[in-house]
Amino acid sequence: MADFVIRDMGPDDMVGKAYVHWRRWQEAYTGLLDADYLNSRPLKQCEQMAFRWPDRTLVAVLNGQIVAFANYGTPAEEDPSTGEIHAIYVLQAFYGLGIGRALMDVCMQRLDSCHSVVLWVLEGNERAIRFYQRYGFLPDGGRQEVVLGSPRTEIRMRYNRTTA
Repeated sequence: MADFVIRDMGPDDMVGKAYVHWRRWQEAYTGLLDADYLNSRPLKQCEQMAFRWPDRTLVAVLNGQIVAFANYGTPAEEDPSTGEIHAIYVLQAFYGLGIGRALMDVCMQRLDSCHSVVLWVLEGNERAIRFYQRYGFLPDGGRQEVVLGSPRTEIRMRYNRTTA
């Protein structure tokens, strides 16, 4: 297993996190989203987002480089005992090292007081859907339309914690 570290994002990590966000969109959504839309999303936009919303963001660092990130919190439309994974992205070159699983583990630990955790995934993003299913998330019937260049559908997946 690779020697990576998962930690809370600090001020010096924001540009690296932004790069992962920008690059991952190019890698994951080519073929799912319009090429013109993907090309219209500059790295600068992802940097602005990183600086605007730094809270509850984890980064994965390998050999001094940020190679992945995750963001978690609570969804506005749910009750406060529901958590949400807002984003989890691992650069494609670092697949298979357990980084995504490790990020998810820390997010779920941080959301330990929540009776369930939800996330939204773009319909057709089969790799992500399989990853979430392996972790125990299942589609719960929630769907929403988002405009990402053109209308697309996201499906909601939910992880329900069992009580002993």
